[in-house]
Amino acid sequence: MPGTAGPGPSARPEPAAIADTGPKTMVLTGASRGIGHATVRLFAESGWRIITCSRQPFNRDRCPWEEGPDDHVQVDLNDHRALALAIHDIKARLAGRPLHALINNAGISPKSEDGGRLSSLTTPVATWMEVFHVNFLAPVLLARGLFDELKAGQGTVVNVTSIVGSRVHPFAGTAYATSKAALACLTREMAHDLAPHGIRVNAIAPGEIKTDILSPETEERLAPLIPMRRVGSPMEVAKVLYFLCSDAASYVTGEEIHINGGQTL
Repeated sequence: MPGTAGPGPSARPEPAAIADTGPKTMVLTGASRGIGHATVRLFAESGWRIITCSRQPFNRDRCPWEEGPDDHVQVDLNDHRALALAIHDIKARLAGRPLHALINNAGISPKSEDGGRLSSLTTPVATWMEVFHVNFLAPVLLARGLFDELKAGQGTVVNVTSIVGSRVHPFAGTAYATSKAALACLTREMAHDLAPHGIRVNAIAPGEIKTDILSPETEERLAPLIPMRRVGSPMEVAKVLYFLCSDAASYVTGEEIHINGGQTL
């Protein structure tokens, strides 16, 4: 697939280097709401340029940052052919300049027709494939496709996993949970593979965060079980992402940081 060769003997020749000047640049998937939306706000306020990716076109009302329309790539991460074209589009927007961060935040958590949890006995095969394409395969293809730019920027990759990757959850389905567990394992493997090239790879595993995906029932049921007695906010997650993408975390790689108010204690 074009733009997804990654490092190794078959990789493309590295592009001519352009001086690493101007603002730092990040690519972020799933930016239109929740954790992704808060992350764009925080990084933009700190002077970063953010190239966003999502299934939907840019929405000026939801995302009022100035450069948004020019730096938005519309792509369905479930379609690996479309993703290859999106990677080509991102590279064109970078125009040979370094990439300092890739945050793989997009994820899907399908439910049954009545809104219930899909178990290993009830998840359709097509749903399994879609979940793993979006939650697991897209992050590795993006990192491979943008390897040259990440290497030039001595950048960092952060994968957004989940608390459900290490425990059975009353609402999150089996396909979602196993895809996040696989992404945590992939984080370790990528950290090992990319460290010699100066690229750090980490993950964050949020617990119950107040986003559109969290139902009132979930918050009401689980908040009393969390030692901090509340769910987290998207900005609390965004601040950890910012740390991992900053020089303060320059010797941190291969880690999965849990953000859950002590829920797993």
